[in-house]
Amino acid sequence: MVDHYQLMSKDRGLTPFQRLQSELAGVIQKTQPGDRLPSEPKLAKELGVSRATLREAMRAFEGQGLIRRRQGVGTFVVGPAQVIETGLEVLESIETLAEKMGIEVNMGDLVVERVEADQAQAENLSIEIKTPVISVSRVIYTDNRPVAYLVDTLPEAILAPEDLEAGFTGSVLDRLIISKNYPLSKSKTVIHAVAASSGIARALEIQRGDVLLLFVAHLYDESGVVIDFSHSYFLPGYFRFQVMRRVGGII
Repeated sequence: MVDHYQLMSKDRGLTPFQRLQSELAGVIQKTQPGDRLPSEPKLAKELGVSRATLREAMRAFEGQGLIRRRQGVGTFVVGPAQVIETGLEVLESIETLAEKMGIEVNMGDLVVERVEADQAQAENLSIEIKTPVISVSRVIYTDNRPVAYLVDTLPEAILAPEDLEAGFTGSVLDRLIISKNYPLSKSKTVIHAVAASSGIARALEIQRGDVLLLFVAHLYDESGVVIDFSHSYFLPGYFRFQVMRRVGGII
């Protein structure tokens, strides 16, 4: 199938894909929050594009939190997203940030496992391969929608059994701060844009290949030892990160 958008001229200053996004935005605006959009085949036919092109355009709206696609169910329009906004200068948990902003968040599936460190985990925690480690993974919800998937890996000695008893919300950072057993000093974070794997997509109820923000972080104690190696996947439309930077050359 050849998209007629690819054949149209750009005489109105819009590319064919931008024109598609404009028309799709109109369809979304006319649909009430909670209602389902027409099926992909029907919507693609109405807009005169292939399903592949339609999916590409829809990803942008899902990233903004305007629509929600559920595998095998359909695509739904959602209300304006509550955005968790923060600077990156200070490390704080999602729960702490949300509380400051008056946004309600809650934890979905929490999985705590004792596993043997693979090569990547061993290298990042400076331990031997197959050393026992604790893996803590959890899904964060806001407005009944999963918006983040977090995975922390720690040496077994860092999280004592009592730390994982009733009352543990899954926030490893908050638990370490409260325990005060390991004075924390800094966190080094690398930020990527990644395509969601099948497992992450299922956890966040999105399509495999959808774009996510991935924070890969090392949390250090005061002696410079990494005590937490984490991967945090965020839906872009629900988080806004900002950095205050000094202008180079100014004394």
